[in-house]
Amino acid sequence: MGARGSRAGGGGRARSAGMEAERPSELAAAGSPGPGAALELDADEDDLEVFSKDASLTDINSFSPMMPTSPLSMINQIKFEDESDLKDLFITVDEPESHVTTIETFITYRIITKTSRGEFDSSEFEVRRRYQDFLWLKGKLEEAHPTLIIPPLPEKFIVKGMVERFNDDFIETRRKALHKFLNRIADHPTLTFNEDFKVFLTAQAWELSSHKKQGPGLLSRMGQTVRAVASSLRGVKNRPEDFMEMNHFIEIFSQKINLIDKISQRIYKEEREYFDEMKEYGPIHVLWSASEEDLADPLKGIASCIEECCTAIEKRMSGLSEAVLPVMHEYVLYGDVLMGVMKRRDQIQAELDSRVEALTYRKADADLLTEEIGKLEDKVECANNALRADWERWKQNMQSDIKSAFADMAEENVHYYEQCLATWESFLTSQTDLHLEEDSEDRL
Repeated sequence: MGARGSRAGGGGRARSAGMEAERPSELAAAGSPGPGAALELDADEDDLEVFSKDASLTDINSFSPMMPTSPLSMINQIKFEDESDLKDLFITVDEPESHVTTIETFITYRIITKTSRGEFDSSEFEVRRRYQDFLWLKGKLEEAHPTLIIPPLPEKFIVKGMVERFNDDFIETRRKALHKFLNRIADHPTLTFNEDFKVFLTAQAWELSSHKKQGPGLLSRMGQTVRAVASSLRGVKNRPEDFMEMNHFIEIFSQKINLIDKISQRIYKEEREYFDEMKEYGPIHVLWSASEEDLADPLKGIASCIEECCTAIEKRMSGLSEAVLPVMHEYVLYGDVLMGVMKRRDQIQAELDSRVEALTYRKADADLLTEEIGKLEDKVECANNALRADWERWKQNMQSDIKSAFADMAEENVHYYEQCLATWESFLTSQTDLHLEEDSEDRL
């Protein structure tokens, strides 16, 4: 693969165990959307309402009324019941590295894992992985836990019009998304203990390649796929009511979050255009001051104010690109993930329905079918319970992530306007004082 991995303990390399809104009508904090009240959008206008008229922050489907009201304390102090007080698995994705072979060019990323778990051979591991390794891991997690919500990976395709496939921005954006992907798995109460996940974090390149070859063969996987497709085509006769509501929620959520993502991207684009235009005004005023001797000082002062405001704008754009855009896009991808989970759940139930139906026609195989039905009933119950529990966990995380993103953006906006206001007030005060002094001298 052109990548290298090192592992302490079983023949690798070990390290020490040290753990380490500008437009409120368009973009606002998002609450917990219910099937009919999620991220309400006026169909005739291009703005968003976060809650429907009959929803509130104390709604059972919304945020806890005990949540701190201060945005900063809310973001830093909020805790969930399923969060562990002591984190024991720390993962960092960094140092992307380009590899060129005779047939392809690809990027690998260094993954450093620090842990205090006893099932690991060492306290620290360092490996390199490429994007297709992440795809393999996601596939294995979906295979082992079909009705758990597996975090999304960044898209594999290249954005149309991008000249350089592996430019720095693309690589850095993907690195951050891969870092988020692994850490979401690490924080999940079930996925974090998956054996394939452990192998992904610790195995050397050749070990991972060998591990990938294990498991069912191609024909077996094709048979499973055919059976899954056949089950999905038959459909589900009696989907439980809570999963009907869940499916409706997902459809509405996907529509709303896609719209928010587009608006966020548009705001960032307009902010970038405004910044590029503002940058030109400073030098223009400096040049102007050279030809206006009487106005030289005020013009230079204006140029200085514009420069300070440009610095503030740049900081605000950085906050938008770091705190809001990645979160919105991740939850856009979650829309497809959720639809996939619902589809796999339905396939499991459809398989049970088909066996129950077959029992009415194939009396000779009654004993065998009855045994299969019993196993499938257990499988359906486990799948349903797993999805119900993970669904609540996901909704709680979604609420926190989206609300924190918009709280951060609001805080950045307040700071930006305060800074610009203070800059111009200081300049105007200095000019007023100067005029008062000049008037006083003229009277004397």
